[in-house]
Formats: sequence, structure tokens, C-alpha cells
Amino acid sequence: MKNYKIAPLFLFTAGLVGACGNKQQQAGSPQPQATPVTTEMVTEEIVAGMDAYPGSVVPLNETDLRAEVSGYITAIFVADGASVSKGQKLYEIDRTRYEAAAQQAKAALAIAEANLDRITRDVARYRKLAEQDAIARQTLDYAETDLNNAEAQVASAKAALVTATTNLNRSTIVAPFSGTIGISQVRAGALVTAGSTLLNTISSTSPIAVDFAVNQRNIQQFVDLQKQGNVEKDSVITLTFAGGTIYPQPGKITVIDRAVDANTGTITVRATFANPDGLLRAGMNTNVRVRTTSATKQLVIPYQAVTEQLGQSAVYVVTDSSTVEERLVELGAKVAEKVVVREGLSLGDTVVTQGLINLRSGAKVTVQQPAKPSEQ
Repeated sequence: MKNYKIAPLFLFTAGLVGACGNKQQQAGSPQPQATPVTTEMVTEEIVAGMDAYPGSVVPLNETDLRAEVSGYITAIFVADGASVSKGQKLYEIDRTRYEAAAQQAKAALAIAEANLDRITRDVARYRKLAEQDAIARQTLDYAETDLNNAEAQVASAKAALVTATTNLNRSTIVAPFSGTIGISQVRAGALVTAGSTLLNTISSTSPIAVDFAVNQRNIQQFVDLQKQGNVEKDSVITLTFAGGTIYPQPGKITVIDRAVDANTGTITVRATFANPDGLLRAGMNTNVRVRTTSATKQLVIPYQAVTEQLGQSAVYVVTDSSTVEERLVELGAKVAEKVVVREGLSLGDTVVTQGLINLRSGAKVTVQQPAKPSEQ
């Protein structure tokens, strides 16, 4: 009988041991740990900062210099890249035949005027004789017809002289305005064709302009800037080069384009800058900085709370359940260590500022106090 009681007792003992083992395994399984982060609340402030816009340098005046008459280049009066004044000689095309044509036109005009003078005197005499019935009326009619023809010949000769003189003048190419000339596209002795051969390009250098695109909702801001007469003195408009170097001359808004681009929702704004040292060159890329002060309080957060991915900005917001959720935000002006948030957050939201690495929506977090800077 004792042998039959041993088996149930063994089974009960084994089951008890197995249950204890399962509890130990469950107790030993790792639990998800909260990520330590530091946070700050979304606040409101009157913002005074700088908005930045990519811009492109454009000359206020620029034109291609082309030959207006045909011939060989006989002289080049300026070096490549030189500064020139309005009316200064730049190129000369062989003037020989144009001078000859002008002289011929002058001679033709002189002959036509002499012929007109003779016929005018004849008509005056014929009219007196006709009053006395001393000549046939037909003779006077012929003389008056000759007078009309002579007057027309004089007019034609004058037009020919204007054409010849114009061609002679155009054989010398002068600067249409003061500026900087580029690299010559022709050399002395080259054959040029009227209307087609490009000789060079000239552009004004000071003042010079920078064009940049702004969102259509900011049009009023730039209209107000354009109306201000003291923008240059206040350095509201400034430029920065690659690497952060600031251009020493302030600018002012001079032109706002007539229409908004329907595809991008932006409008082109032009700022002009003095360029006495020629640091700004046509086609150069730069950043336009516009100092702004908000009329009302704006939502701001620490800039370090922002993450960038695929051209979008996002922040992690702490929820009531001590988890985080990722939110896309639209940013405004950056002011020192903070940035304006136009959309995506509300006043009083709490955003993560440190501990962002490997953070995901839904992750459990524990909020820590930010580390104090060590004393020097």
C-alpha cells in the first residue's frame, strides 16, 4: 500500500517545483525602462530676432554689348574686368568705309541743296513772268514740279546722311552706363557681324541688389519695411556669406514683385546694398537676414528640442502618462537659443530638450532636472 502512495506525492512535489520555477522566470524577465530626459514648457514671448532667406545677387543694370555694324575689330580700349564710366570707349570697329559713306552722304546733301536753291530761284522768276503773261503757264507748272522733286531729294539726302553718321558713330562702342565690364568675347582683328556678335557684358556694381523669396503671409512685413525711410541706418536688412561672415554694408527693401508665384506661394523681394569694394558679384549666393519684432507674443521653445528629418521639423511632447509623442511643427524666426513655433504646439505643452537620441513615440520617460553648468 505504501508503494502506491509515493507516486501521487512525487507528482505534487514536482508540480510545486515547476510552479516556483515559472514564477522565478517571470520575475527575472526584463521590464521596459523609462528613458531619462530633461524638458521645458512652451512659453510666449515678444520676439525680436532675425529671419534668414536665401538670396541671389543681381545687378541693377546689366546689358550685353553687341556689334551694331559689321567689320573687323581695330581697337579694344579697356582691360577685361575693368571698371568703366558711362560714355567711355570700349571697342572700335574698322571705321574706314563708314567714314567714306558719311562723307559721300554729306556731298550728296550739298548737291541736293544746291540744286534746290537753283530751282527755287527759277520758280520765283517764272512766277513773276507768269503774272505778266510773259511765259506759258505750263513752264511754271514744270518748274514747280522740279521744285517739289528737289525738296524731296534734299530730304532723302539728309536721311542718308543721318544713316551714314549713325553707322560711323556705332563703329565705336561706348559704355551705356557706369559699371564693370566682363571678359571680352572677341579680340583685335576679329570679324564681327551687326546684331549678332556678342562683344562683352557690362553690369553696374554699386549699388547692387539681392533678390530673395518670402512667404506670401509676410508681404505686409516687407511692405512696411519698404515704406520706412531709415531702414539702412537701423541695419534691419543685412547679408551673410558662406561660413557666417557678415557683409559690412546694410541694405534696404526697394522692390516687391507684382505677383505671388502660384506654385510656391512666395513673392520675390529685392534689397539693395552699397558695394564700394566690389565684394558682391552678380550671381553670388548669400543669405538675407531681416530683423523682426513680433507685434504680439509668440510661442517659443528651446531650439535644441527640434529634430530635423527629410526637410520637416518635429519635437517630442511629454503626455500625462509619462510617455512622449512626436509632433510635426512649423518654425519661425530663431532667436538666440530659442525658436518661434508657428504651428504644432500649444502654450503649456512640455517638450523634450535632452535625451532625444533613440527616442520614439510612445516611449516611457522620466523627467530629470537639467544639469547645472560646472563652476569654472
